[in-house]
Amino acid sequence: MANLTEEISKRRTFAIISHPDAGKTTLTEKLLLFGGAIHIAGAVKSNKIKKSATSDWMEIEKQRGISVATSVMGFNYGDYKINILDTPGHQDFAEDTYRTLTAVDSVIIVVDVAKGVEQQTRKLMEVCRMRNTPVIIFVNKLDREGRDPFEILDELESELKISVRPLSWPINIGAKFKGVYNIYEQSLDLFTPNKQRVSERVEIEDVNDRRIDENIGEKDAAKLREDLELIEGVYPEFSVEEYLKGQVAPVFFGSALNTFGVKELLDCFVKIAPAPRPIVAEEREIKPDEDNFSGFVFKIHANMDPNHRSCIAFVKVCSGKFERNANYKHIRTGKMMKFAAPTAFMAQKKNIVDEAFPGDIVGIPDTGNFKIGDTLTSGEQIHFKGLPSFSPEMFKYIENTDPMKSKQLEKGIQQLMDEGVAQLFVNQFNGRKIIGTVGQLQFEVIQYRLLNEYGAQCRWEPISLYKACWIESDDAEALAAFKKRKHQFMAVDRDGRDVFMADSNYVLQMAQSDFPKIRFHFTSEF
Repeated sequence: MANLTEEISKRRTFAIISHPDAGKTTLTEKLLLFGGAIHIAGAVKSNKIKKSATSDWMEIEKQRGISVATSVMGFNYGDYKINILDTPGHQDFAEDTYRTLTAVDSVIIVVDVAKGVEQQTRKLMEVCRMRNTPVIIFVNKLDREGRDPFEILDELESELKISVRPLSWPINIGAKFKGVYNIYEQSLDLFTPNKQRVSERVEIEDVNDRRIDENIGEKDAAKLREDLELIEGVYPEFSVEEYLKGQVAPVFFGSALNTFGVKELLDCFVKIAPAPRPIVAEEREIKPDEDNFSGFVFKIHANMDPNHRSCIAFVKVCSGKFERNANYKHIRTGKMMKFAAPTAFMAQKKNIVDEAFPGDIVGIPDTGNFKIGDTLTSGEQIHFKGLPSFSPEMFKYIENTDPMKSKQLEKGIQQLMDEGVAQLFVNQFNGRKIIGTVGQLQFEVIQYRLLNEYGAQCRWEPISLYKACWIESDDAEALAAFKKRKHQFMAVDRDGRDVFMADSNYVLQMAQSDFPKIRFHFTSEF
């Protein structure tokens, strides 16, 4: 038992979230660099080395330079076992990110010093707040011109609605950037640009040490002391308890591209971030150190390896120990299953694992047995609260352009929908398939992946719809009357549930007032 408790206390499972282009993938890479998990950063874009970022491994991501699927990466750092979930920053893939946040114990938010807090970051912070997830903020790109650090702190507080406490402080910014003072450890780190190595650390006693003046000049040293005095005056002392409750966010400054300020962040993170926590299931609270295994599927990914047409279900281990070839119960189907080749990830590289502990993410080969939100246990009937699908906002008919390949298209759509990339509805009036997504970019991704991974060609046809809502009623007659009146707007989702496809806000409001006995839902959790 001691073994289990010890393994749990070493685990740190977190997600990195940000707006696109704030430098999230670069930060992920640098953390992996410190963990010895990779030896060359993707940022080296000289002509000799054309390596794209380790965590962006899908072909379309390499071409567009954005992350569209959440990647999972594990590495050891000192005594700790760290699991990073890199999430798509692009808002068209927000849903994937919401789901990922159900599988982590804490979060690092990356903010661009020039742009400050952007809309996507606000939304994600709301999801963290709903779950009281502890948050650390990394203000990135200090080697570029940006805004005053005090201004950034004010904006973080007002926009993210959370108290902040700087644990490192920049000395100038942009062209004059000289480094950061590490408040958490009382040390000075000097910045040397354009080096693929960590900058030098100057050992100092405290903020009044003369060595600061010698290294950054008297004028900057005086300003630094003034700033630090102001920080101590304005911000209460940093409290780990408040951070763990999700009430205060520590802030670090640096430049991920130049590997600067990243180690300070990582060193503080492993000390203060939470180990795996209890998770509330529908039946009871599940504690990580229970003997029995439990876990849930938070993501399904098709074709991690283009040579093998296979899906992988990502399972977050919640309690007990997961063992290879042990018998586990799939709660939704009631079947017992055993897994001969469970894997752990280092971006695209997979290693078969014999055991995994709470906080770890295990990949299980999936031949169509799993859906997002499925629970696996050692036998107990538990249901982890599912992960909602949000009502899509964009719709298109999907049509097959190559009749010879209709089987491939079917299979491709099936697997991509299992991943939760988008939602499929079948129109009951004309039998046509409608794909609903949260953003335009997903249509491109689907079309590209169908062609490249399944050899199937599709084309999109416009359809003017405003919203898809799931409907239900306790009154069978009212439901039948509604479906009859709205028959050309009725569709079913993949689980065979009734969906009303409203073509305008007006039509939706009229339907809601004309049919009071019908309940309209905008997420699939009801």
